[in-house]
Amino acid sequence: MLEVVISKQLREYTLNLTLRAQPGEITVLMGLNGSGKSTTLNIVAGLLRPDAGTILLNDRCLCETREGIDVPPDCRDIGYVLQNPAVFPHMTVYENVAFGLRARHYPRPYVSEKTSEWMEHLQISDLAQIKAGRLSGGQKQRVALARALATKPELLMLDEPFTALDQESTRGVKDLIRNFVREMNIPCVLVTHRLLDSQEIGDRALVICRGVMEWEGSPGQMPEVCTICQCR
Repeated sequence: MLEVVISKQLREYTLNLTLRAQPGEITVLMGLNGSGKSTTLNIVAGLLRPDAGTILLNDRCLCETREGIDVPPDCRDIGYVLQNPAVFPHMTVYENVAFGLRARHYPRPYVSEKTSEWMEHLQISDLAQIKAGRLSGGQKQRVALARALATKPELLMLDEPFTALDQESTRGVKDLIRNFVREMNIPCVLVTHRLLDSQEIGDRALVICRGVMEWEGSPGQMPEVCTICQCR
């Protein structure tokens, strides 16, 4: 389970958020651009530090500002796919997908097996020896997702993971993510601005407006317009 209680002063407002994500469920964060969605993910990942607050993952403290606890990002065991996929352009697709496994010092046969397995799942096996810098946006998104899933993280976080994918690819990737989260029984936090994505993949939805939670509930019951920022 992920438990987040954080506060951070941003340029135009203060982010004050309490978030809980259950194992085996996909929690969707929605809101207009600049509402605090990606900032929240970056704080949980350890890329930004909150001004105050606590972050717990499966009862393990990742951040506690009062105690000065701030676990480094590479020690948090989080699979994080950014909105702009952070692939290594000088590495091949295979090397990118294998990167997290190698960093954890898994045996070479295991790395090879899991890398090939996830490339096949994301339909990028034919790109294995292509340098990632030559890929399209959708292909880079698939590489980043394969790299995140291959390590079997304790928490999966996805920032707009479908924007670069075509409609047919999106359906398959949604099924893959949903099945992975349920089979691994881990929490997943997914950022999207599209109501359809929330309804198709989310178990629970949160709407954030200017750093404050405006609404929480089932994606199918989400109001068409939020009362604060009028986001749809």
